[in-house]
Amino acid sequence: MDSYALLIAATLNAGTVLAIASLGLLINEKAGIVNLGAEGMMLCAAIAGFASVVHTGSDFMGFLAGMGAGALMAAVFGALVIWLNTNQYATGLALSLFGAGFSAFAGIRYVQEKMPERPSFAIPFLSDIPLVGPALFRQHPLVYLTMVFALALIWFLYRTRSGLILRSVGESPESAHALGYPVRWIRLGAVVLGGALCGLAGAYISIVYTPLWVEGMVSGKGWIALALTTFATWRPARVLLGAYLFGGVTMLQFHLQGIGVEIPSQFLSMLPYLATIVVLALISRNPRWIRINMPAAIGKPFYPGS
Repeated sequence: MDSYALLIAATLNAGTVLAIASLGLLINEKAGIVNLGAEGMMLCAAIAGFASVVHTGSDFMGFLAGMGAGALMAAVFGALVIWLNTNQYATGLALSLFGAGFSAFAGIRYVQEKMPERPSFAIPFLSDIPLVGPALFRQHPLVYLTMVFALALIWFLYRTRSGLILRSVGESPESAHALGYPVRWIRLGAVVLGGALCGLAGAYISIVYTPLWVEGMVSGKGWIALALTTFATWRPARVLLGAYLFGGVTMLQFHLQGIGVEIPSQFLSMLPYLATIVVLALISRNPRWIRINMPAAIGKPFYPGS
């Protein structure tokens, strides 16, 4: 039974990384912007967060540094695609490549560094419940905050005027502009917030998920997060569910190895990416379903003067 509790706990831990990043990218795409630079932002945030904890001993400062790194890179991306009207897809890919190279360069001296002793977390009384306690109630606080944020995002997008404005910018920026809304600034705010969340996800990887720094340690999670927004048809609740599903697939490889299942490790390692391809292939069979849920102006530049 303990092994299953550990599997559930690890699934929540791994899914949190994908959930935070995917919710950030969802905010971007609800405003009509596609940012393919998630992988690069998460890598730079991972080294920024890890280095901050090494030097300050504070996890809070590490998370703050990661969010700052992600927000800064997203702001540069936003300035290029929103004001200079560069191609969103090419600019995002460039950001991802830059992040991979810069994080490798900046992280050279931190490869052998160790962070202070990691604290353990447990909710009193609930964490002592057999099976359920170790599986659900001994998680880092950010795991629970991510769930709360997903609920708050649902309320914001579908129950508030500000959320309606954000969605209108992603559906018809021309109409929003005609009504007097600052479309470019709204899009920039969404991009920066999305970048900060991707940064938080990157910092979570290097501070909590695997508390160390290794070049390329994000290992494609930024790309999976991008796929998750489509898999979830741009709905926060489905993003959360999908994140834990993919987190479970990721952790399943270690669980199977632990119980002695003889499957080549290379095959197990590719399971999350194989699952991503299968899910996207299944979704693409119903383009009408995607078209109904997808923001109408996603990926399209906006020219206020036209």
